[in-house]
Amino acid sequence: MKLTSRYLPLAVVVVILAVISLAVMLTQDGQTLKLEEKPVPAFSLPRLDKPGVADQTLLAGQLHLLNVWASWCAVCKSEHQFLMQLAQQGDVAIVGLNYRDNRQSAMRELSQSGNPYQAVLYDPKGALALDLGVYGTPESYLIDNHGMIRYRYLGPLDEAIWQREFVPVIERLQQGEVTNG
Repeated sequence: MKLTSRYLPLAVVVVILAVISLAVMLTQDGQTLKLEEKPVPAFSLPRLDKPGVADQTLLAGQLHLLNVWASWCAVCKSEHQFLMQLAQQGDVAIVGLNYRDNRQSAMRELSQSGNPYQAVLYDPKGALALDLGVYGTPESYLIDNHGMIRYRYLGPLDEAIWQREFVPVIERLQQGEVTNG
């Protein structure tokens, strides 16, 4: 009994610090994280959309949006229509990272809702997502033509967010400026 009561104040302090940290994270302006310029981590993952395996070279050669999603993610469904519109515009190649999902459920979701992705990586164990530092779904990464992560956004995308957060970075990249977001 004495041992438990000795650690009770420590447990209370840890809980209070966790609540404060969560409150600070939730009240920060925007959902963007500025990243140091870094390459997409090396990976080798099966493709969801067709047989075969893909690696980080899939994300080089042109501007890409890597969108982390899952069929079980209700918030991902809310951004899906915007991703379909963005894919039709053709300004950026969209690659999906299907995160900790059931393959059949993910394929069914794309079949029913449409597929905005030029390729879909299947990450059932979250290996690449872990290497990227994914907090949850959806998340999106803007990757330049050299395979460098230039911007990261947490949460669902829509036209306003795209214009405010991504377009300025894309314009700087097109002008040849190096940017960290």
